[in-house]
Amino acid sequence: MPLPPITEDTIRHHANANSFSRGQAYYDSGAVLDIVQRDDRIQAAIEGSEARPYRVNLQFDAGGITAASCSCLYNYDGWCKHIVATLLTCIRQPDAITVRPSLAQLLDRLDHLQTQRLVQDLVQEHPELIDTIDDRVALLTLPTPAPAKTPKTRRTAIDPAPFRRQVRQIIRAAINSAEEGYEEVSVAEELLDLIDKAQEFTDRGDCQSAIAILEVITSACADEWNELADYGLDSAEVESYLNEAWSNAILSDDLTADERAHLQETIEEWQDSIGSFKMSLTALEQGWHYPPLQRVLQGEIGTHGAWEAERPEYADDLALVRLRILDRQSRDREYLNLALAESQTTEYLLKLVRLGQIETAMRQAQALMTTQAEAFALAKALREQQQVTEALAIAKAGLSLSVPSTRDPFDFTFSAKPIHNPFEFASWTSDLAEGLGDTQTAIEARIVAFQKQPSFQEYRKLEALAGQRWPSLKSELLQSLRQSYPWGAETAKVDIFLHEGAIEDAIEAVRSTTTSYYSHLVRRVMTAAIESHPEWAIAEGKRRAEPTMDGKKSDRYQDAVDWLKQVRAGYLQLGQEAQWTAYRQELVNAHGRKYKLMELFKQKGME
Repeated sequence: MPLPPITEDTIRHHANANSFSRGQAYYDSGAVLDIVQRDDRIQAAIEGSEARPYRVNLQFDAGGITAASCSCLYNYDGWCKHIVATLLTCIRQPDAITVRPSLAQLLDRLDHLQTQRLVQDLVQEHPELIDTIDDRVALLTLPTPAPAKTPKTRRTAIDPAPFRRQVRQIIRAAINSAEEGYEEVSVAEELLDLIDKAQEFTDRGDCQSAIAILEVITSACADEWNELADYGLDSAEVESYLNEAWSNAILSDDLTADERAHLQETIEEWQDSIGSFKMSLTALEQGWHYPPLQRVLQGEIGTHGAWEAERPEYADDLALVRLRILDRQSRDREYLNLALAESQTTEYLLKLVRLGQIETAMRQAQALMTTQAEAFALAKALREQQQVTEALAIAKAGLSLSVPSTRDPFDFTFSAKPIHNPFEFASWTSDLAEGLGDTQTAIEARIVAFQKQPSFQEYRKLEALAGQRWPSLKSELLQSLRQSYPWGAETAKVDIFLHEGAIEDAIEAVRSTTTSYYSHLVRRVMTAAIESHPEWAIAEGKRRAEPTMDGKKSDRYQDAVDWLKQVRAGYLQLGQEAQWTAYRQELVNAHGRKYKLMELFKQKGME
């Protein structure tokens, strides 16, 4: 696969200024030792400060770089210097790239015995690989379930007692921490890990073991739940996760009538202690033989979907559990029918893509897709299948769709999807469009990204994309920025307005900032505004310095003096040295007994 067009502007956009500068220096010094391309991957060795070279791994498609990683510890703001150096080498010295066979091409050269010997030799050299191979073989060799019937479970001997002990230890440790006054104490993460163990048994077809584990976990939680509430320890996420795990296990198993009766009685008792298990009880009652569900699975999609009447509030959660099971059992047609009936648009479209039904997915997307989140999920899935043109078409259409409302951060239901990030979606679309040579869409998407999350980096990226269109586009962006009030936009406004010499706009951007968090921005604007707006610098410096000097926190006196240095600079710019001297003396008269402050008055810039 040929490398996509990558420009220095693209590299600059994905790396901060320091990383790009240092990556440039690495490139200039010849630190990139070798670059190897295998199909859609690039691997490079870069000489650095460590004894061993750093390893860079890049993955790409026709639309550009899809993944970039490095063995260095840098994990802050975009691509590291080693990635920058690698990509600079790729675009400036393409002949330095050695093209080698891909893994698939290498394995195609081997017969069965040679492949087996290769794996054995690799494990001999790297013994830790045996655990990974063990897990993968277990998954690959699972028997394929009958397509229209819930598979029988494997019944394994498992001792659930250790799970009960772990639950109690987790809860007691959290309560002890709360008693000792620790803040942000939580039981969720560790308990969810235990519940995941049960889910793993369910997914492998050993539902009896999963149910045995879930019983002891849920019972142990029920014993301690009231005490957790007394200490204010949040447990909503655990309740939701238990509900999902139980529904998954119940619907994955072929339970007898006695087993169902026992579970119903037990779960109803837990409901009094822990919280609602309505979804689990519904799964227990309906199973897979619920008539409306059966009709839907066969393709009869009515007004209420898989329900007799109005859908309950947990209908989406239960639909996702059922879809998970159908997917695991390769019941593809039933999966599609249920997803369509229950309005699980994202799952429906992604399943079509996984089945290779790209044209159907594209056609159905036009009819069903209503949100950016659905478009983004589908576009990414298409790109993963190397359908980059189709991915861009979906992403472009998605830019005009509605943005899902931000979900309640305390909503821990199973169906609660990650919060959609409109900036990430627009930025991703712009990068893909640029890689495919669709500059117009790249600009349009980048404008959306800039409006959602303004930054100097996005501004400069648009400048690089716009070319001759930049003067008119710049005016539009600056006007948009003046009217933009998203959280954190102050930094972008100061960066951009100062870059463009728009001092009055920069002043307006910091005018209402009162917290010390933005002090560095105000100082930057004051320094830039001294020459053209000295009166504002004087007034603003006094407004920020005087309350600090009037206060009793001597550790903040240096901040006050830093503001006063700006005041002095403003007076000198106006040629009013006498007024500064008089003002300074007023402060000395008022605060002369604050010896620490008076010592700071002797600093350079306070004369």
